[in-house]
Parts: sequence; C-alpha cells; structure tokens
Amino acid sequence: MTTFALVGAGPGLGLAAARRFGAAGHRVALVSRSIQHQDNLVAELARENVHARGFTADVLDAGSLTTALHEAAETLGPIEILQFSPVPRGDFMKPVLDTGATDLDDPLAFSVKGPVTCVNAVLPGMRELGRGTLLFVNGASAVRPHPERAGTSIAFAAESAYVSMLHDALAGENIHVAQLIVPGAIRPDAEHSSPAALAERLYAIHSERGAFLQYAEPLPA
Repeated sequence: MTTFALVGAGPGLGLAAARRFGAAGHRVALVSRSIQHQDNLVAELARENVHARGFTADVLDAGSLTTALHEAAETLGPIEILQFSPVPRGDFMKPVLDTGATDLDDPLAFSVKGPVTCVNAVLPGMRELGRGTLLFVNGASAVRPHPERAGTSIAFAAESAYVSMLHDALAGENIHVAQLIVPGAIRPDAEHSSPAALAERLYAIHSERGAFLQYAEPLPA
C-alpha cells in the first residue's frame, strides 16, 4: 500500500482529494500547519474507511516540510503521489507598483522553494518504487499574470517553470509531473471547479497520465 501526500491539507479541495485517493486504496498523509485541521480531517476520513494521519509543517520552513514527508513515508508507507496545493497568504497579492523586492521573499519561498523541498524529499522513494506522480495546483495567475496580484503571479510563474522542467527530466523514470490550473474560485456549486470535481480530475491525471499542463476549465476571455 502506498501513500498519497497532500501538502496544504484543508477542508475544501484538500479533503476532497484525500477522500478520492483514499477511496482508491492509498493511505493519506495530511501535511499542514494546523493540528486541529488535521485532526478534523483524519476523523472525517476515518468515517469513510480512509486511513489518514496528520503531519505538521509550514511550507515556508523547508526543514519542517522535509521532516513531515519523511515521517509520512516511514509511518504510512512509500509516497507514490504528492499533491502540492497550499493556499497562498493574502499579503502575497499586492499590486505590482506596490510590490518591493522583499515582498517577493515569502511568495517565492512558498511557491518555488516549497515545491523543490517536497520533490527532493519524496523523489528517492518514488525512484525506489519505480513510479510516482507529482501534482501541482495553481490559480490562473500562473499562466496569466495579474497586476493586482504581483507576488503570486511572479511566484506561480516561477513554480510553473520548475514544474515544467521537472516533467521533462523525470518522464523517462515513470514519474509523472503535472500542473492543474484552476482559473476561478473553488466553489461547491461549480461544475468543473468544485472540490469533488477537481479531486476527480487530479485522480484522472494521476491514473491516465495525460498532458503536463491542464485546465480545470477554460481561462476567461
């Protein structure tokens, strides 16, 4: 039995993805800063016979991320799937003319150093397994910069570049890398961007291994 590791575990998309991958037979590692969120999600998933456990880490703290993912693999089994989908802080989204150099420190640490840290933590185990999937979820500013959200636009674009290179570098090792862009808000009533619909889409990306870059729905004109 292998593990689905979710970085950015919360009650929306995180819970839906954990439910979907858990239903497919994977154990679930819930990585987040909030122990209370983890406990609530673990209890809810247990009612659906999904074996889950929480691991505390801050995406801005590389050491805690590495420790959490190593502990998850040791406790639950090798990590076959990693989903990186934490929600950026609101202060990452200043207008471009109000954004100074130091304002980019945390967004870049969050969206670039965080993914690199996670990949370096799980890649040896995936190589030992002989397979793996690395899933990254971003908003539309990853592909269409938004001048009112400069920090995330810059950081998401850098994350996209890293993930694209990673996809090419790992293609020959049976490790699939994919990025899912969610153009609008994630809402329970959205046809293509509800938590359940996105979780199903992420599972399909893992199981079917289609294109590297995918969209939950078309970008608005």
